[in-house]
Amino acid sequence: MEPVVYHGYTLTTKILFKDVIKTVEQHAFEVSAFPVILSLENHCSQEQQEVMAQYLISILGEKLLSEPVDPPTTGDLPSPNEKVVVAKALSDLVVYTRSVKFISFRHSKDNQNYNENTSMAENKARRLAKASGADFVRHNKEFLSRIYPAGSRTSSSNYNPLEFWNVGSQLVALNFQSLGLPMDLNDGRFQDNGGCGYILKPAVLMSSRRSFDPGCSRRGLQTTHLLLKVYVLFFHSPCVTLQVISGSNLPLPRSGKALDPFVRVEIHGIPSDSRRKSTHTVKKNSLTPHWDADMNFSIGVPELCLLRFCVRDQTGFLSSEFVGQFTLPFTSLKKEGNTGFQQRKTDTNEE
Repeated sequence: MEPVVYHGYTLTTKILFKDVIKTVEQHAFEVSAFPVILSLENHCSQEQQEVMAQYLISILGEKLLSEPVDPPTTGDLPSPNEKVVVAKALSDLVVYTRSVKFISFRHSKDNQNYNENTSMAENKARRLAKASGADFVRHNKEFLSRIYPAGSRTSSSNYNPLEFWNVGSQLVALNFQSLGLPMDLNDGRFQDNGGCGYILKPAVLMSSRRSFDPGCSRRGLQTTHLLLKVYVLFFHSPCVTLQVISGSNLPLPRSGKALDPFVRVEIHGIPSDSRRKSTHTVKKNSLTPHWDADMNFSIGVPELCLLRFCVRDQTGFLSSEFVGQFTLPFTSLKKEGNTGFQQRKTDTNEE
């Protein structure tokens, strides 16, 4: 019997393991040459595991990393720039991502090797982040950690990835088939570095001189002040271009009625930095809404912040509907003069 891939206890279709590996081999390095890590949750028999190993070797060929890039000298993982590789988590083929059970931060510090990583469900990771945020950050300076959605998410919903990025977790798994805010944030976070899927950790998560806990007050941090003037321009296509002063040609709803649009600007970062502000609503104007909104934000840790522009249609006193959004890292903003930022394309996929 051939090994198959599917998500247990959900209505997902079973596909052959070998077909997945063929797809990885064909498309893994189209965007970048950085490593691809295959995380295999293995529930196969010994016989099927041997078949899986044969497929990995025969299909991936030289792209498969079967031994260390160089003999370990420093006890650190190699830079992803060193070699085009695919790392896996299966039997003796495992090199740099051997999965081990997480017991405690102290146990990991005393016993975990540099080439071992831990995986934990979101609920456990969330408890650790809230109770021992600084320890979690220190742990992720030395080791890889992977966070995955709770098994109770049978509808393939997602958690907010920021709470785990903020403690330095490198592999924060999401259900990519589910659109909405979590995937908007994920797309925004990894726009940097050419969208290759790898970005450098900010210095605040790597400093050896200063302890950092994202859940604590930002007292003592030097704040960054942000003044925004935004211009929004929509076209009749899935992509929209934005910067928030006014708008043009906003897409109409199925009813054909003119929108009552407003723009919501959201800061997503550590808890003390996260906030949002909205422009006023322009009544019945989808063609040329004008907001001319000035917004001020004070941000303590801009390196961890994402900036999200969301255009919504005011449908009631306390209700509104999604029109379009664009998310980008705060550190990627490019100034035009003193008051504006370069135009960006936005996404009109439903939340």
